[in-house]
Amino acid sequence: MTVRPAAHPRLILAALAFCGVLVSISQTIVVPLLPELPQITHSPASDVSWLITVTLLTGAVFTPLLGRAGDMYGKRRVLLIALSSMIIGSLLCAISSNLTVLIVGRAFQGAAVAVVPLGISILRDELPPRRVIPSIAIMSSTLGIGAAFGIPAATLVVEYANWHTMFWINLGLGLLDIVLVLLIVPESAIRTSGRFDIVGAVGLSAFLVCFLLAVSKTTAWSAPTLVVLYAVAVLLIPAWGWYELRTRSPLVDLRVSARPAVLFTNLGALLIGFAFYANSLSTAQLVQEPTWTGYGLGESIVVSGLCLLPGGVAMVLLSPVSARISNARGPRFTLGIASVLMAAGYVVRLFTSSNVAGIVIGATVVSAGTAVAYSALPALIMHAVPVTETAAANGLNTLMRTVGQAICSTIVATVLANVTIASAGRVAPALSAYLIVFVIAGVAAVAAAGLVLLIPVRRPKPASEVAGEVAGETTGEVARA
Repeated sequence: MTVRPAAHPRLILAALAFCGVLVSISQTIVVPLLPELPQITHSPASDVSWLITVTLLTGAVFTPLLGRAGDMYGKRRVLLIALSSMIIGSLLCAISSNLTVLIVGRAFQGAAVAVVPLGISILRDELPPRRVIPSIAIMSSTLGIGAAFGIPAATLVVEYANWHTMFWINLGLGLLDIVLVLLIVPESAIRTSGRFDIVGAVGLSAFLVCFLLAVSKTTAWSAPTLVVLYAVAVLLIPAWGWYELRTRSPLVDLRVSARPAVLFTNLGALLIGFAFYANSLSTAQLVQEPTWTGYGLGESIVVSGLCLLPGGVAMVLLSPVSARISNARGPRFTLGIASVLMAAGYVVRLFTSSNVAGIVIGATVVSAGTAVAYSALPALIMHAVPVTETAAANGLNTLMRTVGQAICSTIVATVLANVTIASAGRVAPALSAYLIVFVIAGVAAVAAAGLVLLIPVRRPKPASEVAGEVAGETTGEVARA
């Protein structure tokens, strides 16, 4: 392998964070377009919903797989593969209005979510000790930052330009990302040994497909179909776990994952993902509800998207603050504070749904809590897993956030569809439907705070000491390679 001078740490962080934000944006840019896509594609709304479902599925399946592949074959190499997947998906969506082509394109885009855990792992391997914790805080937050900025940006494109434009922009920025990675980001010498666990990958993928399809299609598919999917998922997971515990190089090290520090962090990530997504899903739709409902503001799609921008700004500003708190008090403390802040945001939302300013304030508080939580999660994982499993472990943590978002999407859609009001033949969600969503999301955030109490207490250490341990662990792994 050719050795080249290491780039400046800030350049490495900037390149990887740009990748994370862009990939996160690519996951959400289709959301403002959903109401128009049935007419554009000449397809029923139930089929158009696959543009969201397929991205969720491929993201969930490929994130742990590519994370493990990065640990084994090189994180930078697999990162480039993930970025290439996003570019292929963007190209397909940019050149066609055919629903089948769009679904395939969105599938490729979904697989690129693995960029974030891969980026976190590269930062752990390559950055100086004092920069590790602050940098991974920023990288982890790109998942939320991209979503917060992606929807407003997409609404502006949909309103004032051809909708294909947003995919062309995504494609161009993706190519720029690849160039930046090739020029700036080094390939880590840290690898884990063994063979890729193909059986484990197939088993986990089959479980995720069955489970997430059942969750995401709860309101669209028949009960017998859903029962079959859930039954298959229930049968697969113990068989998969049995195999993973007995193979020499498992896709997911269940013994490590069962450690309280990892287990409760991952469960907390699921609940944080749920609470975060409820905020994004409800805000844009609430602002657009018609005035005849008695509470609706009747604002445009552009205004609804812009309501999410302050939350995005808050996430950018608070990511480094979260890292400082984690350095001083430990990431466990930080995650607890973040969960409480998200719950407080939903309390605010219960009483501020009658005007745009109040909605923005409540949504921004929730986003602020999300930024702090997303920054703390990878730090907790890194404290608890070997350096050779960083990408796989963070991939699993990202997967748990995705599962939380999938469950949230189904619950929000079910509540808004069933708690309604009608007038002159018109039907819309009642205000109480949104309040129910806020209560459920707030309870999820409180539950996440409760799980934090179950995470073992670890003595807070300065960033230099934490990363020094990482460096020592890394040296040992390289020596054994």
